[in-house]
Amino acid sequence: MRITSADVGKRVSVRYVTDSAQSGEKFTDAVGVLTSWDNHVLLITRKNGESVRIPESALAAGKVVPAAPARRRGPSATFAELARATARAWQPVESEPLGEWTLRASDGFTRRANSVLALGDPGLPVAEALAHARAWYAARKLPAYVQAATGAEGTQELLCAALDRHGWRREVSAEVRIGALAPIGDLDADVSAVRLSRTVDEAWLHRYQRFEEASPAVRSVLASGPSVWFASVEGTEGVPAAIGRCVVDGRWAGFMAVEVDPGRRRRGLATSVMTALARQALDEGASAAWLQVEADNDAARALYDGMGFAPHHHYHHYRWVEA
Repeated sequence: MRITSADVGKRVSVRYVTDSAQSGEKFTDAVGVLTSWDNHVLLITRKNGESVRIPESALAAGKVVPAAPARRRGPSATFAELARATARAWQPVESEPLGEWTLRASDGFTRRANSVLALGDPGLPVAEALAHARAWYAARKLPAYVQAATGAEGTQELLCAALDRHGWRREVSAEVRIGALAPIGDLDADVSAVRLSRTVDEAWLHRYQRFEEASPAVRSVLASGPSVWFASVEGTEGVPAAIGRCVVDGRWAGFMAVEVDPGRRRRGLATSVMTALARQALDEGASAAWLQVEADNDAARALYDGMGFAPHHHYHHYRWVEA
């Protein structure tokens, strides 16, 4: 074994005993960031944010390993660059800095717009910064969330482990994927029925339905971003058959809110919406694309695989849970 507690914060590969029986010991491997080594227990945070606790007595071997290799095709991006681009595309109604962290609130509309964006140093010990965040959200009668990421160079495995130690629980996780924009715009998709608009209308909101009421906060968040476009395909009874949203920001085009009427799925409508939005983004000078997809959304993952999107990192929302 070539790792010690001095390697906390580094990416490691560990082999450990999972079952001792008369037939012999059984081993398994864990690869991830060594986020703590306390009380004779190692905590390793995997790429997807899952944590593995390993008793020191179960260790068979371990070594420090280099970061996962960078993507060999498509755009390159650092975690910090992507985190800031995704934040600019979904801006809160209210925000307040805490050192290099940002506390965000939007009347409860989506976790992304109602969570701490914890990039950098909060200027306080982590425990004090988290206590400040809890009080800030409590004053607004909102649950306290922190957004943190894993799985790429420069992500926040140590923060995730600290959140876990301080009583915060991972509630939901998603993948951030990136890809080249031109291949999406070049898809042979029928975009004749896709209407693009700078503003969100009532029909678009009826299809989106990610809220109980289209409050001013909902409209503010949806309209936020450097260059925002809304796409829709006409449906029945005034509700679009498909919708989408794209935010163009320098070289990046971010895709979100791509939704299709359940009765009209598997007809290429999502592809048409994304192709139309991609062509608009290309016209504005963008060259790279990003999107976020929940890990259990197999249909969306398959669609985005076919468009050339590949995983970059995972992000998670941790919620404060009262003892």
